[in-house]
This record gives sequence, structure tokens and C-alpha cells, in this order.
Amino acid sequence: MPETAHPTLCRSPTGGIFGTTCAGTWNDWLPRITCLPEPTAPVVDHAEDESVDVSLLRWPDSVRVANTRRRYQQVDDLREQGLPMRVIARRLDVNFKTVRRYVRAASADVLLAGGVRVIVLDPFKPYLNDRLADGERNATRLLAEITGQGYTGGYNTLNRYRLPLRRLDAAALADPPLRPAMPAVRKVTGWITGSNLDPDVAVRLQAIRQRCPELDAAVQHVAGFARMIKDLSGDENTLTKWIGAVDSDLSTLRSFTIGLRRDLDAVVAGLTLDDNSGAVEGTVNRIKQLKAAMYGRARPDLLRKLNC
Repeated sequence: MPETAHPTLCRSPTGGIFGTTCAGTWNDWLPRITCLPEPTAPVVDHAEDESVDVSLLRWPDSVRVANTRRRYQQVDDLREQGLPMRVIARRLDVNFKTVRRYVRAASADVLLAGGVRVIVLDPFKPYLNDRLADGERNATRLLAEITGQGYTGGYNTLNRYRLPLRRLDAAALADPPLRPAMPAVRKVTGWITGSNLDPDVAVRLQAIRQRCPELDAAVQHVAGFARMIKDLSGDENTLTKWIGAVDSDLSTLRSFTIGLRRDLDAVVAGLTLDDNSGAVEGTVNRIKQLKAAMYGRARPDLLRKLNC
């Protein structure tokens, strides 16, 4: 690669800078978008339904609940300021993994419930609702009953589902609000950063964009960044305008744009120069593949035969 007057950000021929950096950003941000779930039933205009939806998230007034909500709000406020997760962890004096768990949670209630997907329990929820409506509150007995019906999960998964419902009356349990499953975050990220989507996938993404103004703006900005990579048109003026538009529309992604501003010369070089690190990345990937395949068995003479 020829010498340049400014640093050059590594970029693969297929746009590796975009695929890794931006995709990671969307994976952190998308779980916080509450409009991803696809509606599976029409909305009913009954005040009773609204009260039921709130009561399903009713938690006891304990110290743990209060601390979780307070910490979630602290993390959310610092994230809104554009601070990266490691800075937030140092400022709040907590582990980085704790901050990451809070950032990825859609709400404080998800954290209170353990944030565990209970898909394995879904087929048994109507039966559990009926039993709870009949007055059965013993989790051990409920576990034994659904295990006999084929449930393969554990006690904790069942108990997490039972706790918010145990104080509801029979009428509320008889007709609980439907909670459609949320599309996998990584899948939606792939739709946003990918191209040549299947027609049915394109329809689902368009429906999500219509429900989520924030996500619709994100898709447009992603497309703009992708064009700069593909056409090598990301000069300083164009990139600065793109960063300003993202800051204006999506304050939650300011930590990403702050990083771009910090290494602006390198990013501009990566988005305008023909040079790329594709050959180097290919060699590194080949070495990693050999290392994984020969782990524990590789010796110098064997590696020579593999032309490493």
C-alpha cells in the first residue's frame, strides 16, 4: 500500500469496515426498539385490555426492583449522551458485562424477568393461564403438570412467567394480551445491512420500518453509508454531512458517530482510496482456519505439509 499523508482505516473489498462496525452497533441498539414485534392480532379498544397489559408487568415494591429500575435509567441516560459502554461501566463502577446486559434489554421489566427467552414454554402458556385462573399458584405442581405434557424446560423459566401473573384475577388471566415474538435482532441487522433480500423478507422489513420511525431513519442512513463504501465517495464533506444527519435523527447512535469523528482522517481514507486490506484479511482468515482445524495436533512438520 502506498504511503499517504494521513492514516488509512482498514477496509476489505466487500466493505468490511461497514459490515463489522455498523452491524455491531445495530446489534447493540436494536434490542431497545420496542416496535420490532410483529402484530398478530388486531388492537381492541377496551380500557380493560390496557389495564391488563400494565398489570402483567406489576412487580413487588422491593429493593431489587427499585435498584434495577434506577440502574436501567442511569445507563439509558448515559447512553443517550453518546457514551460508550466501557465509559459507562467506569462511571457507574459496575462490570462491563452488566452495562452490556442493561443496554441490550428492551426495558427494565425484561431485566426483572431475567431477560430469558421462554419460547420453550409458549405451547403451555394457555394451560398455565387456565390453571392460574382456577387458583393454582404452586409452581412445583404446575411444573409437574406441564412436564407430563411434554415440557422440557426448567423450574426457573416457569417461575419467571408465573411471578407477574400470580396476583391477577381470573378475568384478567382468561384473556391475557397477546405478546408476539420479536424477530431475532441479528436477523433484522442482516436485513438492514444486506442486499438482494427475498421478497417476503423485504415485505417484513418494510412493515417494521413503518412501525418504527427510528429504524426507518437508520435504514436510510445505513444505505447512505453503504453507497460511500461502494462508490468510494466518502470524502470529508460528504461524511461530515452524513454524521450530522445521524446525530440529528438518531441520538442513540452518537457513540458510533463520536468514534467516526475521532478517527475522521482514517475513515475518510478508507472511504475514498482504492487501497484495501483484503489480501491481508484473507491470509489471516486462512491462518485462523488452519489453527482451528489443527488445534492440539499441529506440529511444525505437519504445518509445512499444509503449505502454511
